[in-house]
Amino acid sequence: MLTRGVRGATTVKANTREAILEATAELLQAMAEANGLDSEDVASAFFTSSPDLNAEFPALAARQMGWTDVALLCGHEMQVPGSLPMCLRILLHVNTEKKASEIVHVYLHGARVLRPDFESRSG
Repeated sequence: MLTRGVRGATTVKANTREAILEATAELLQAMAEANGLDSEDVASAFFTSSPDLNAEFPALAARQMGWTDVALLCGHEMQVPGSLPMCLRILLHVNTEKKASEIVHVYLHGARVLRPDFESRSG
């Protein structure tokens, strides 16, 4: 079995605890569904947000979804001029038999602009 990376990103409506948790849960669910994953398949997850999102740790949404045995880490993205504001990103490290080309990366809402090449594969 291999470990593969699964990427995802979304935008968050507001810098509130509720909005961050809602957006994170929506993105995690979409990533899991698109790749046929459950939490047992996930070795670790790295959550990042743009610096304007700081009202809650996105990883809490994973814990609330039952991901209690998954190693989780949060951080902020670099402050690059012109980068997408109110953006939440997730990198999952998953154990899978899938080829890299079979992994589905998910970009939702305003984050679709980050990877227009994935538009046909995004939720």
